[in-house]
Formats: sequence, C-alpha cells, structure tokens
Amino acid sequence: MKHSVRYHTLDAWLRSRHGEKVQKIPLDAGSSCPNRDGTLGVTGCTFCNAIGSGSGLGGRPLAEQWEYWRTRFAASDRLKHTHLFLGYLQAFTNTYGPARRLARLLDELAALPGLVGVCVGTRPDCVDEEKMALLAACPWPELWLELGVQSRHDATLTRIRRGHDAAASERAIRLAAAYGVKVCAHLMAGLPGETDEDFLDTVRWMAGLPIDGVKLHGLYVCRNTPLEEEWKAGLYRPGSQDGYVELVARALTLLPSGVVIHRLTGDPAPGELTAPDWALQKGQTIRKLDALLDSRDWWQGKQADAPNRNPWEKKTTG
Repeated sequence: MKHSVRYHTLDAWLRSRHGEKVQKIPLDAGSSCPNRDGTLGVTGCTFCNAIGSGSGLGGRPLAEQWEYWRTRFAASDRLKHTHLFLGYLQAFTNTYGPARRLARLLDELAALPGLVGVCVGTRPDCVDEEKMALLAACPWPELWLELGVQSRHDATLTRIRRGHDAAASERAIRLAAAYGVKVCAHLMAGLPGETDEDFLDTVRWMAGLPIDGVKLHGLYVCRNTPLEEEWKAGLYRPGSQDGYVELVARALTLLPSGVVIHRLTGDPAPGELTAPDWALQKGQTIRKLDALLDSRDWWQGKQADAPNRNPWEKKTTG
C-alpha cells in the first residue's frame, strides 16, 4: 500500500545532496566509555549491551571492517549499485580520550574508498572545543555528531545510569552549532519511570535547540544488561508496538520540518533481544506509522513550522 511521505528522511536528504543512494557503514574503533572504564561507572547505562551498539567487528582495522561491509553490500540486490558511504563510528563513545586519538581515527577514515562523510557517535559529556574544532575541519560534505541525549529529565538519566545531566546535552548541542557541526540527537521512548508526555517534553526541548537530525528509539531490553535484571524482577515493562507508533507520530508533528529523521525505531542485533518481540518487526512498525500519519493527516512539523501543508505531499512510499 502506498503512503504519502510525511517526514524528512535521511535517505531522501542524502539523495538530494548526492544524486544517488548513500549507505551508512557501522564501524567499531575500539572506543571506550567513561561509564564503563571506572571514570563514572563500570556497568554502563542500564540498557547498554556488551558491545556498546557496535557491529561485532571490534578489534579489526577500520579498513578491514569497511571492506567487509562493502563486500556484503555488493552481494545485495538492493545495495549492489551503491558507491557512496557514510562511515559511522558507532560503538561506545568515540570522542572519549585525548583529541589526538580522534584525529588519528579521522585520518584513518579519510583513506576509505567511497567515503563521503562520517557520523561520530558519542556522549554529551565527552566533547570539548578542541575535539569540535577537529570535527569542523573535516573535508567531507557530510559530518554528523551523533549525540546520546536520551531524555531531558535528570531523574530518568540518573535511573538509567547515564552519568550526565540534561544540561550537558544542551551544552554539547550549542557547542557543535557554534562550530558548524551537524548534530543528530538520539532520543529514547519508553524509558523507566517516564510517561508518554515526558518523552514528548524531551522532543519539544530538542525542537527548540539547534539540532539538525534525530534518531527516535523505543527502549528494548538486551540480554545481560542491568535493564534485563529489572525486566526479570518485574520492575520494567516495555510498551506496545501500537503505543510506540502513536507516540512517534505525535513526536514527528512537534519537530521542525527541516530536521532530518535518521531513524524511527531501534534495530536489535541478532540474538541480543529479550523484550519486546515487536522490536524485531522494524518494517511493520514503520508501515503502521505511515498508515497512522495518513489516517490523521499528520506530518513532521505540523505543530511546529509547517502547520498548513505537508512539505512532502507529492511523494509516496510503500
């Protein structure tokens, strides 16, 4: 079934800038995290798995990881003609440590074939002016700081053991904006102790800050995490798929139409999911979201900067 396009996807944004498909490649640079090395803690955030959302290729050189993914894409009917890529430093906190380490990583990335940009995953408390200047000096047309914000509510951040407060997120976003570095803010729905309105309050807060993109992610329970222990003890229960779809639809209306949507649902690695089962149904979640937006005639920005007209009304998907 065809649906109207009602939000500003990263894929469409990249195609508009490069004239063809641009594919992300996840990279594990062997980074650490202050929430795991003893600086702030040793167990990490309550939801974080042992590989820090990495690809499982940690320990291999970045060039080897790059070729692994390019070979896989070349064997895929959908991606075999893709020639342009974003390198995504995904696992753990990639700006943690001395600035010279970040500079070395960026130099390694510069040699990768087909690279048109880099996404750097990190925490709000692990960026400073020296590192931001390094990022701002990168020569690629695409450079994103992927920032784990999660929530604006300090009580929630404490409960999930983030080790930073909401003010740290706002400082990092404003610092990136001052250096001209694009920010993709990661926000989680369904965090322990939060209501739907708490999540929407976080979205409203982000909408008022100089961000360029967002990733929305329903919290799911990974194996061998503190959150799994809470789940087993009956202290945490994930929401339903339909409830998540409703919440994301409402969130999209609050975001300015120019904010690029990098992701609308999580993507558990094989074998890591404990609950909920629907977290594996990524395609179904997106189809339900598109159908709901159509049925209500909602779109990204309807309660922000585009109240009267869907900016993408002539496009369809599905």
